[in-house]
Amino acid sequence: MATLISQAKEVITCDLCVKPTQQFCNNCQLSLCVDCVSKHVDKLKYQPHRIVHFKDRKVAFPECEFHSNQRCEVHCQQCDVPVCLKCMLDLHNGHRVKDMPEIFNDKKKKLEKETKEIESTIIPQYKKKNEETKSQISIIMAEFDELEKEKEKHRRFWHKEVDTIFNNLGSLMKSIKTNILSALNSHQSKMKNKIPDMTQTVQQNKKILKSNNVCAVTDYKSQLEEYRNMLTDIDVKVPSLKTNIVQGRELSLELEEYKASLTQTTLPSLTEEVSYLSLQKLLEQAKSIATIPTGVNPLFHVACAGVDDAWVSGKDNTIRRIDINGYVRDTVPTTCQTWPGDITVTREGELAYSDANNRTVNIVKQGEKETLITTPQGWHPKKICFTKSGDILISMATSYCSRNKIVRYQGHTVKQEIDRDEDGEPIYKGGENPLCLVENNNGDVCASDLNADTVVVVDKSGRVRFRYDGTPAMRKKSFDPGHIVTDSMSQIIVADCNNASLHILDQNGKFLRYVDNCGLENPAGLSVDSEGRLWVVLFHSGEVKVIQYMK
Repeated sequence: MATLISQAKEVITCDLCVKPTQQFCNNCQLSLCVDCVSKHVDKLKYQPHRIVHFKDRKVAFPECEFHSNQRCEVHCQQCDVPVCLKCMLDLHNGHRVKDMPEIFNDKKKKLEKETKEIESTIIPQYKKKNEETKSQISIIMAEFDELEKEKEKHRRFWHKEVDTIFNNLGSLMKSIKTNILSALNSHQSKMKNKIPDMTQTVQQNKKILKSNNVCAVTDYKSQLEEYRNMLTDIDVKVPSLKTNIVQGRELSLELEEYKASLTQTTLPSLTEEVSYLSLQKLLEQAKSIATIPTGVNPLFHVACAGVDDAWVSGKDNTIRRIDINGYVRDTVPTTCQTWPGDITVTREGELAYSDANNRTVNIVKQGEKETLITTPQGWHPKKICFTKSGDILISMATSYCSRNKIVRYQGHTVKQEIDRDEDGEPIYKGGENPLCLVENNNGDVCASDLNADTVVVVDKSGRVRFRYDGTPAMRKKSFDPGHIVTDSMSQIIVADCNNASLHILDQNGKFLRYVDNCGLENPAGLSVDSEGRLWVVLFHSGEVKVIQYMK
């Protein structure tokens, strides 16, 4: 029984079907069953075929690369190469060898076994793991959505508590004001009522003096002392509002006996927290770990879509998804008249792009394009950024680029316009270059204004926090800020086209590092992947550099 099972396992099937093989084509090196012989000959009828019984088959031996007109009939086990008889007497003298047909059959069995394992075991495992990860991503996204809802619930509660504090303060101030004004009004009323009495006394006294009536004069009762004793002034004082603000620790206020405070205990800043979690620091010297050819020239934009994938776009209307090895994984044709003004990836991992000519911002869901926003007449969308809160930031320019501004959308509704400072002066300079923009972890909106050769950072309210003009980097050529991006450490990274380099700043605008050692000729689009690596577009060459700048 064991012998029969062993023999059954060794059955060799036809290369064209699953039946047991009986014949062999020596010319084509194919195993064939009886039914498939005619099919094979008919299919390749213009080439010769030598059909023999399978046991009489001959393996086509390869030619020796060292000895002309010699066939390698054996395989050297020591050197793992096919060799001819002359080789066995020369370089491979004394080495253990196997007949080529035996090697052929052994290798073929191994190949079949590997193929079966990959197909039946490994691929299903990968598919299962892929589905598990996909499910995990959905669960994590749902949990973060719930966390966001809980945060907003607490925001409303905290706002309610703050409103209660100030409502109580307002009530106390109103009560104190009422009491003080009541006392002053009463005092004023008494003073006012004395004046008619004194006026009447003066008139009566003048009549007595004119009449020379002895009795009237002698009977006169003086009220001078009463009038001299003027009512004592009421000592009133408006209470002062005492406040104490220790940045990041305590907010407190005090009015008489009333005191309220909001206290924060050793809560690290977002940057410190992320730093603690990631334990990342800037490398002394950044290093290029990959150069990816895209075949698109010139190339403008890049948006990372995972660990080793990114969307890219250039001077055509097609957006391509490439991996770190340069393989094109997907393509998305657009209806842009020229090319996409910008591309990005949403929190859900969906591709979005701007179309300046049609004044739209679009999103691609399951291969279908959907218009999210159409900008007002006369304003064209340039660069786009999806924020953590779900808002969309769009840099816009007028038709003739005389004005630039940033607009925040919540859905289809304009929520905020970042255009002018507290003095009514334009924050951004008009000109032909669009504003590149990104949101930082602390909510700041960072923009590179190439028209002014400056990076401008505003807070959530649109108030200018700082400007960076490249001076701390001390370069020979002028600062030429292009695309801009932020990372998990809240660091701001700006492409300097004029100096073929990158500037790295902290979230407060302090210059940290200058990257100019990775062959960044004409750097354009920037994006940071989930591993913290920087993907840099090279405008003219159409390549993408992947740079490790953190450890």
